Amino acid sequence: MNAFRAMLLAGFSLAAISVPAFAQDADVIRIGLLGGENEADRLADNQCLIDKLPAALGVKEVKLFPAADYDGVVQGLLGGTLDIAGLGASAFAKVFIADPAAVEPFVTTVQTDGSTGYYSIALARKDSGIATITDAKGKRLGYADPDSTSGYLVPLTSLPTTLGAKPDEFFASTDFGGGHENLVLALLDDKFDVVTTWGSGVGEFSEGYTSGNIRSMVDKGMLDMEDVVEVWRSPLIPNGPTVMRSGLSAEMKAKIVKFFTELPTTDYECFRSIENGDFKGYTPVNVEFYMPIIDARRATIGG
Repeated sequence: MNAFRAMLLAGFSLAAISVPAFAQDADVIRIGLLGGENEADRLADNQCLIDKLPAALGVKEVKLFPAADYDGVVQGLLGGTLDIAGLGASAFAKVFIADPAAVEPFVTTVQTDGSTGYYSIALARKDSGIATITDAKGKRLGYADPDSTSGYLVPLTSLPTTLGAKPDEFFASTDFGGGHENLVLALLDDKFDVVTTWGSGVGEFSEGYTSGNIRSMVDKGMLDMEDVVEVWRSPLIPNGPTVMRSGLSAEMKAKIVKFFTELPTTDYECFRSIENGDFKGYTPVNVEFYMPIIDARRATIGG
């Protein structure tokens, strides 16, 4: 972990969710959904939480709030209007830097190979002639979201080692694509030459790996892996945490931890759906697990 922190430091916002201010109400639990794929798919992927959580937590209702972007969920957590959310490591770092007491990370996913990390993966179109990231000199690079770990923070801080220059100096242009899914679609539409998204890096590239945005798009028929090539892969990134609002009661926190910890066993399809792919399960995490990302964010893009 120290080596990873050293690598990051060396190499290395938009509409918030607006919900009523009565999120303290124990009869309702509000779950924030990060932007990155279309709203209908996010709601469908997480419908099982609406079906299962009320009984498990002893509440009347569970509501889903799909944000337009990552910052919408960040601001909802900071404002106390969301109770639970799955975050990327950089989005969690943003919350922690703004208010270390706002939320508590409690679990993260375990890949099918037993690791607790994933990769930033740069894709190019197969017909572009770009075989490695260095072939894209003077071309257009697309990032996913300013608060994405794999889609911005890690490429921003890791790519200079490979490129021998900062991305803004190496590429003709860099811009954001409005989330991982939209970014890959923009690549296919020839709006970017290379894009940074994420995947487990485990399993077959032809299948989009075992989990991540690439696999999710393959499963939905939005991406044919025959049309793209992988041109760069980052060092291993800590899997993002599921977090809960620190102001929840101890009893509610215990119920939340129990539900998510047991979910891969009690309902694997629900688990797979909310996590966008295949994993072994969840494992406990705390703030210390994310300190390399927190430190890297502080040193580069700040809060």
